[in-house]
Amino acid sequence: MNTLHPNSPPPMQELPETLRHGRYSDPFYVEYVRRTAPYTMDSHHFHPYYELYFLLSGTRHYFVEDSIYNVDEGDLVLIGKNQLHRTFVAGHPGHERIVMHIDDRFVRDVVGTHAELLLSSFERTTPIVRLHEDERDRLQLLAKRMLDELLERPPGYELALKQAIVDILLLAARSACNGQPQEPSYVSPLHRKMSDIVRFLKANYCDTIRIEELAERFYISPYYMSRSFKEATGFTVIDYLNLTRVKEAQRLLRESHLSVTEIAARTGFDNFSHFGKTFKKITRTSARDYRKEHGAASPQ
Repeated sequence: MNTLHPNSPPPMQELPETLRHGRYSDPFYVEYVRRTAPYTMDSHHFHPYYELYFLLSGTRHYFVEDSIYNVDEGDLVLIGKNQLHRTFVAGHPGHERIVMHIDDRFVRDVVGTHAELLLSSFERTTPIVRLHEDERDRLQLLAKRMLDELLERPPGYELALKQAIVDILLLAARSACNGQPQEPSYVSPLHRKMSDIVRFLKANYCDTIRIEELAERFYISPYYMSRSFKEATGFTVIDYLNLTRVKEAQRLLRESHLSVTEIAARTGFDNFSHFGKTFKKITRTSARDYRKEHGAASPQ
């Protein structure tokens, strides 16, 4: 792992390309990956748990909800539950990162009464936490501790991983209280325009959206808009629109008593068959089965 600056702790021993603890379905999951080849995340990516992403080395672009950010070595990215996100290549593809997932069980059993403070960073206006120099040193030490535990797995290593996650959450929360040294910027003016288009789609997902009309609204050709949108966000316009609609459908299935047919109509799908196929493709389950597992009873 690269040092962040001359006063950083000495580098750790050589690591394998991947280290992990747990599964996505567990209360917490930790994964280290080192990559040298270009890599882009699966486009269908949002989940019902919190994610902490720490970039140990390299540079990445990170799309979160409606904005594209530069993520640099030493940055921490905090993704809230059900936030759409995706990382993709920014220049040289080589990078190292640690990803940590925690769900409501972890929050209840480990974070406990301190949840309001420790989860406060997930409510920030920007998901990128760019720490002061001394805080970056502490974060790097926490990362080294986690990787040592993952590599050697001594007795009680799971407890050490849990404690490290709590310490990282506390570091981020305190950093927010103390003020951030630098607000992360947009990748480019083009990405700013694409972010404006994303925000429009997010606000108007329930309406009929046509590529030609969307391009005209933003004074750009349909071909150039479609190509630039995919390059900037990693999604096609239709993929992003469908993901946004399905996320809202999931919320309504969990929280409302509307019928599945009504939910399909309210979330912008032109027919029920299209809704069913799209929902299952993205979530890998049917809308009715999703409601049975997560939501309230409703007329069908």
